[in-house]
Amino acid sequence: MKMLMMVECPNEPFNSLIKAGTAGQVIERILASIKPEAAYFTEQDGMRGGIFLVDVNEPSDIPALAEPFFLNFNASCKFRIMLSAQDLQKADLGRLGQTWG
Repeated sequence: MKMLMMVECPNEPFNSLIKAGTAGQVIERILASIKPEAAYFTEQDGMRGGIFLVDVNEPSDIPALAEPFFLNFNASCKFRIMLSAQDLQKADLGRLGQTWG
């Protein structure tokens, strides 16, 4: 299933990796490993961050996505399930509305 992975990186150790000239290499290695469908880098809550669209086939896939960020950047990672318009249609919102409305 598609998940939105939001990563927040505190200033350290990221600043030290930038000063050492290795931050870009680490990011490239992580992206090659997690193979996101889309990757965007941005500020999040005053910290460096990234937003990635990833495929998760099994819950056990999540550590392989998050650990590289935890171990290299002391980052926090949040995951959100993503539904396409087709997925939302399958949910049969009309029936749910009648049942629970």
